[in-house]
Amino acid sequence: MTANILKKLTQFNGNLLRRELSLIAGEVLKISIKGLQEHKTRTFLTMLGIIFGVASVISMLAIGEGARRKTMSQIQALGLNNIIVQHSEPDHNFNKNSIVLNYQDLRGVKNVIPTIRTAVPILQEEMEVNFAVRFEEAEVIGTEPEYFQMMSMNLNKGGYFSHYDNLMRNRVCILGHDLLISLFNAEEAVGKKIRINDVWFTVIGTLEYQPVSVAGNTEVNLNKRVFIPIQTMESRIDREPTRPELDQIILQVTNSEFVTTTSDFVEKVLSRRHNGDKNFKLIVPEQLLKQSEETQRIFNIVMGAIAGISLLVGGIGIMNIMLASILERTKEIGLRRSLGATKLDIRNQFLVEAIIISLGGGIVGIILGYGLSWGVTAFSDWETVVSLWSVLLSVGVSSLVGILFGFFPAKKAAELDPIEALRYE
Repeated sequence: MTANILKKLTQFNGNLLRRELSLIAGEVLKISIKGLQEHKTRTFLTMLGIIFGVASVISMLAIGEGARRKTMSQIQALGLNNIIVQHSEPDHNFNKNSIVLNYQDLRGVKNVIPTIRTAVPILQEEMEVNFAVRFEEAEVIGTEPEYFQMMSMNLNKGGYFSHYDNLMRNRVCILGHDLLISLFNAEEAVGKKIRINDVWFTVIGTLEYQPVSVAGNTEVNLNKRVFIPIQTMESRIDREPTRPELDQIILQVTNSEFVTTTSDFVEKVLSRRHNGDKNFKLIVPEQLLKQSEETQRIFNIVMGAIAGISLLVGGIGIMNIMLASILERTKEIGLRRSLGATKLDIRNQFLVEAIIISLGGGIVGIILGYGLSWGVTAFSDWETVVSLWSVLLSVGVSSLVGILFGFFPAKKAAELDPIEALRYE
């Protein structure tokens, strides 16, 4: 029975203590809000540093994330398991009798290197393409059917050309998304004939939109291309006799783990075949992706540091305004202490004011950050992505700034001597 009485007394005292603490916390919050409302202009000016700091963190990270996603989509469009071998003219010591990129190179690397699954040849040429009265300058690509699977190119309508079309040198073509719109607008294209340099071709398929990619320093827009069988291009389209036998070879590796080592082997095999002439270059999308990720990481660190400085300046602003506020309200502090307020009450009051300012500034900063990100996307060709972690980071940092930079002024206010504070003029 005694144990039950003690238990009930403990519960009663605990409930009483919690009630008292909630009342004290509520009173402190009420006094802090009232103090901020009485000096609206000062409160707003104090918030500005936090507002701009948080907005800059969110908008800069949104710009960085947008750039990262765009770069990743561009590089992935080339195929992360692919290696692109391009013909290139050497800058100096050009030997007109040097071996250029050719079918023997393609067969050589495919037969020698076991990690290569597929190899396709590419011919490309800028030509005039027209339908009815519409004319477009487009890049004509001669290739084999495997090319579309290697580059993850999906059909919108129609079908791909086949090995039979290639063998028989059939005059068939597939249109990229943008070229289709330019030539046909809303008309049905499949089954219609277009003219490529005075040679008529039948459109047998149209492609879905492909992300614009980057190969080295060159933008690759597959949407503005027309694709034909490579043997058709060799036999029916006139090319300059000085052009190489092949403009590109695309190699697909069996596993992404082998891409880097395979590219090293490809370079050695081709260098040996070309007698040491560096008249080709390798583009490895996987390596481009890694380089891009490293560059993006540095970019984010720099942008985050700049935005962090903005928050630091905002925190210093909070501290300065709070110190000025304490000086202005010295008499009020002395009066409250004389009426029974403890040092803890005074410290909590000013600390809560600092936290309210930083949190309020953080919320407004988030809204402004979203607005800035939207503005960048709306008025420029730059995608922005506001991520959840950047918002949480901004709120967390702004709250921490309020606590850290508000603690010293709050402690100073609590340490004021009540008698000296009442005498202060």
